[in-house]
Amino acid sequence: MISQTSIHAIRAMMYLAAQKENQPIGAASIASAIEAPANYLGKTLQILTHDGLLISQRGLGGGVRLARAADQISLYDIVEPIEHVSRQSRCFMNRLCCGPEPCRFHSRWSDIHKDYCDFLKSITLKQIIEQNRIDARTFKMPGIGKD
Repeated sequence: MISQTSIHAIRAMMYLAAQKENQPIGAASIASAIEAPANYLGKTLQILTHDGLLISQRGLGGGVRLARAADQISLYDIVEPIEHVSRQSRCFMNRLCCGPEPCRFHSRWSDIHKDYCDFLKSITLKQIIEQNRIDARTFKMPGIGKD
């Protein structure tokens, strides 16, 4: 359900949240740490900055840093500016079934969509960092790299 772009965004935010000091880190450094394409990640970080999740600093020593504490940023906060999940009100069949009247599955699909959004809202970056025991010194993203 989550796009590759959102996965990169979540991983980048996890990397930033794992840092002991909330100092700006360049997009290339983040991309290297999370094994994401640098140019692609740079654009994703711009979206998160525009949405107020990151603070961007230009120049020498510049980069991005979290705009809020990790316990104040949910997965929903990260995914919403990329996926626009709150606006996905159409049925899973899109326009094929829900013309002037909702299809017989629409109500259930709406419930699933709400549950999905609630799930994303219930998980914070801090919880993910703690759950996965992510440490900035030995940063290893779950599911990335060789074991």
